[in-house]
Amino acid sequence: MIFSERIKKEREKRGWSQTDLAEKIHVSRQSVSKWETGKNYPSIEVIIGLSDLFGITIDEMLRSDEELKEKVIRDSKKLAYPKWKTFFDSVFLAGIFLLAAKLIIMGLNYFVGTNINISGGVPKIISNFLPLALMIIGGVGSDQLKNKYIN
Repeated sequence: MIFSERIKKEREKRGWSQTDLAEKIHVSRQSVSKWETGKNYPSIEVIIGLSDLFGITIDEMLRSDEELKEKVIRDSKKLAYPKWKTFFDSVFLAGIFLLAAKLIIMGLNYFVGTNINISGGVPKIISNFLPLALMIIGGVGSDQLKNKYIN
């Protein structure tokens, strides 16, 4: 039995509404609804609370649903280089920002007839490819670090 079915079965066995269960574990009714429909999973803290409330071992709850088990394992891991991951994410976003600004300026120059100079003394190759380079460097760096965890 998967997690969503197990939660609903245990709740209904006790004659509780989703609101009743939500109040007992201090979450919203919408959260309970999402768990029962399989659209979302609770945090490990809530799983422990549900385990205690229903008198079911955590092992029974987790092993019943492979996707939930993977989520709990993934959530428990800590990134090995969180500052570098944030740095590369920021570099990627800077590239997107520069590309968007360049496209807006080019659009204004073409459609409105403004004469905004993008390069301003910077070599044309740099102004043309800097946003792309930042996006590639940021994306590759971030992707390389996203699955590196502390053992």
